[in-house]
Amino acid sequence: MSGISPMMWVLFVWGAVTTAFVILMIYRSLITMREDDQLFLDSTQTVAAAEQQEIQSKLKRLGPYTTGLGVASACLGAGAVGLWLCEAMTRFNAP
Repeated sequence: MSGISPMMWVLFVWGAVTTAFVILMIYRSLITMREDDQLFLDSTQTVAAAEQQEIQSKLKRLGPYTTGLGVASACLGAGAVGLWLCEAMTRFNAP
């Protein structure tokens, strides 16, 4: 058996998933910095419209990954807290 407890493994995995989630959220915020809330275009400004559509398509592609990593990070965090509580209760009730 290895010298690392299950709690440490959960914390390592949670740290890796959360780091990936934070990096993805930073990348998403960098993309949205160029996004306009409202865009009033005439027929000659097709380049600006194409740029905004490209930004929207990038955000749609990132959506499932940000959601998945966010949910995984939250579940692993809750699991780590549950495992910590279980270990604490076991040690507290030990004879």
